[in-house]
Amino acid sequence: MDVKDFDYYLPEELIAQTPLEKRSDSRLEVVDRISGKIEHKHFYDIVNYLDENDCLVLNNTKVMPSRIYGEKVDTKAKIEFLLLKEIDKDVYEALSRPFRRIKVGSIIYFSDSLKGEIIEKLDEGICHIKFSYKGIFIEELEKLGETPLPPYIHEKLKDSSRYQTVYAKELGSAAAPTAGLHFTKELLKELEDKGVKIYYVTLHVGLGTFRPMSVDKVEDHVMHSEWYHMSSEVASALNQAKKDGKRIVSVGTTSTRTLESIYSKYGCFKNVSEETNIFIYPGYKFKAIDALITNFHLPKSTLVMLVSAFASREIIMNAYKEAIERKYRFFSFGDAMFLK
Repeated sequence: MDVKDFDYYLPEELIAQTPLEKRSDSRLEVVDRISGKIEHKHFYDIVNYLDENDCLVLNNTKVMPSRIYGEKVDTKAKIEFLLLKEIDKDVYEALSRPFRRIKVGSIIYFSDSLKGEIIEKLDEGICHIKFSYKGIFIEELEKLGETPLPPYIHEKLKDSSRYQTVYAKELGSAAAPTAGLHFTKELLKELEDKGVKIYYVTLHVGLGTFRPMSVDKVEDHVMHSEWYHMSSEVASALNQAKKDGKRIVSVGTTSTRTLESIYSKYGCFKNVSEETNIFIYPGYKFKAIDALITNFHLPKSTLVMLVSAFASREIIMNAYKEAIERKYRFFSFGDAMFLK
């Protein structure tokens, strides 16, 4: 398959730059993934599409203030780092810019309490940096770091909590699981009151989710690995739900990749903490999920390929075309789609 088959034209003015005042006021394009039939609703209407026969699975990862700026001790060159994930005690995989300015052994000064040493240089701007600090690392990071917004967002975010889900709990992501940004605590309570069972998994969003594709053929792309976790309680509940014929509704591509990674590997849901580099594109047979709540994704991205695998490329491209015609808001702070 050609990557360009998943391209589409998006007017720049439809890229949402700021979140709506109320999360659940965003629009919701409801798409039947078999027939392609489309309905246009608001996100709070999701209550009408879920009931006591549904299990809603959300990713409770929390975004770290992981964009930090330092300078090389020897040359005073300014270096920007985006921390992607912790790979060992105090050692992080990071994107660095400008990459050519650093080398193995470079010492980076961030503050009197925080320094780093480059211990490995990899490809595509990625390095491994080992931190030394006084006090507690995450507290130093919260003092110095910024919430890393995607590059297509040019507006300054006034309230950093708006790039977190209301149920964010497990610190470790370099980006938000944006499909979950539409939920409010009130909406989750309304769903629970209706009998919808709500469960949480964790996948720390890293480079695998948002790295652009640099190949021409879909099959040649290799995903970067990301860490995920499912508890024994959630595994047991979802296995029972499968037996009972209940519908598993995944919130976002990160929850989907977690659920599909586990079910593909073990043939059931299981208490695991490990890494996944699963790449889902058309031809993949879904084993874990039955419905998907997701945002509108970038052209030629692995995410638009995932949703095209869940429905079909034709249905997704038609749904995107209609969303553009109706001036839906796209990407992280944009509107949502429910594939049922």
